[in-house]
This record gives sequence, structure tokens and C-alpha cells, in this order.
Amino acid sequence: MTRLFVLQIIIVFLFLSNNSIAANQNIFDDAKIYFEKKDYDQSKFLFQKFLVFNPKDYLSYLYLAKIYKEEDNKNETEKNLNTTLLLNPKNEEALFMLIELQLERSNFSKAKELNEKFLLICSKLCNNKSIIAEKIKNLEPKKSIK
Repeated sequence: MTRLFVLQIIIVFLFLSNNSIAANQNIFDDAKIYFEKKDYDQSKFLFQKFLVFNPKDYLSYLYLAKIYKEEDNKNETEKNLNTTLLLNPKNEEALFMLIELQLERSNFSKAKELNEKFLLICSKLCNNKSIIAEKIKNLEPKKSIK
């Protein structure tokens, strides 16, 4: 009798946890749909809700960074990009966005450091290497000729 009761509890637990996983995935999918529709407030809310249950989901942090970039909130953009890279150090898109952010801030040394990492890991966004190189070159201090 006890075994049957324990088995029933396990089955109920598995059923409920499986439904929870599906519901969480729906939250993420809905957040992406709102993002694509440029409804950033609703998208941000859903990505943040998704992160409550999945705090290591780097894609949610990347989408939040994109939203904050659209809102011109550089500090939150940087924070979410750094979190994305902490969870997934080889995320090219996050690294590229962070390089661009550092270039906007005229932080030459940080942009150059990040670019070196980018050159090592790029596979999909390698066509952006020349764009970054040009921007960094334009930021480099010019040597004065005497």
C-alpha cells in the first residue's frame, strides 16, 4: 500500500513538473514574439519572469540587453551583456554588442580587449571583424608628427 502511494506521488510530481517546463517555454516564446513586434515592455516583463524560473538562460539576458539598447539604457544593456557572456562566454552576438557599446563610450582599451576575444571565437559574425577594426582604428589616438 505504501509503495502504491509513493508511486502515485511520484507520478503526480512528474506530471506537474512537466507542465511547468512547458509553461516556462511558452513564456520565453511569447517574450520573443512580443520582442519581434517591438512591444518591448511586455517582452521585457516576460523575459524577466522567465529568468525567475530559469536564472541561467543566457538568451533571455541577451534579449533583455537588446531591449535596453532600444531604450538607450546603456548601463542595463552592459549589465545584461556581461551576464550573457558570463553564462556563455562564446556568444558572438553579445560580445559584438558589448564591443559596440564600449566604442560608443569611447572606451578604446576595453573595446580592443573585447575585440581580441571576438577574433578568437567568431564563426557566424566574422564579417563584422572589419567593421570593428575600422571603428577601433578611428578611435586610436593619433600620433603627432613633429
